[in-house]
Amino acid sequence: MKTIFKIALTTLVLSVAVGAQAAERYYYEIKIYHLKNADQEARIDAYLQNAYLPAMHKIGIKNIGVFKPITVIDTARKVYVFIPFKTMDEMEIADSKLQKDNEYLTAGKDYLDAPFNNVPYTRIETILLHAFADAPTPTMPKLTADKPDRFYELRSYESPTEKYHANKVKMFTIGGETKIFNEINSNPVFYGHVIAGSHMPNLMYLTTYNSKQDREDHWKAFSANPQWKTLSAMPEYQKNVSKNEQTFLHPTAYSDF
Repeated sequence: MKTIFKIALTTLVLSVAVGAQAAERYYYEIKIYHLKNADQEARIDAYLQNAYLPAMHKIGIKNIGVFKPITVIDTARKVYVFIPFKTMDEMEIADSKLQKDNEYLTAGKDYLDAPFNNVPYTRIETILLHAFADAPTPTMPKLTADKPDRFYELRSYESPTEKYHANKVKMFTIGGETKIFNEINSNPVFYGHVIAGSHMPNLMYLTTYNSKQDREDHWKAFSANPQWKTLSAMPEYQKNVSKNEQTFLHPTAYSDF
């Protein structure tokens, strides 16, 4: 009886530990504002800088990133907003909290009360991610360059099927791909698998660099890394990516990182 009790108690403790670990994995929201001209971009900047980020900080949501593509196509401008949430509940109640913040409502009036024929964006694309188990929280990059000079890389790896996607996530986590990025100091902000978005199944991650040349140097180091060469040649990790999409970004002056 004592043995059975010990086993049951151990199982309970492990279950609680695993549950706690799972709860600590952040959820990430990436908002992509699609814009048609410089006027819309200026209005989005004013809203994010003067209303949205201050209000989110007030309710405890920190380390929000705001980025723009390095190469701008004038008729297809974009602004990327990365928002980390500790829990799904925190994400769900954030907007309702903002609607009760009079300072936010006043500062964001041009955006929030925009007339239907003079809107501040064409559309908003939203991507929802869950952090990897071995990288459960976002990490602030340790960079020395000024924000205008920094070079960020957002990558999306689409897989042929859900099973291949799970295999690619396993390659990052159990296989050690995330560990290699950390060891060569690529300053990764997050790794996560997409749980809702327009391109699925896929995972995404963001690495950050002091400059474009710094990025090139780090990727050369990654490609030459003996652990990567071994990992990428393993039979069980073949053909698990059907599309690799790279987006090069720089942070805005008001971005948290």
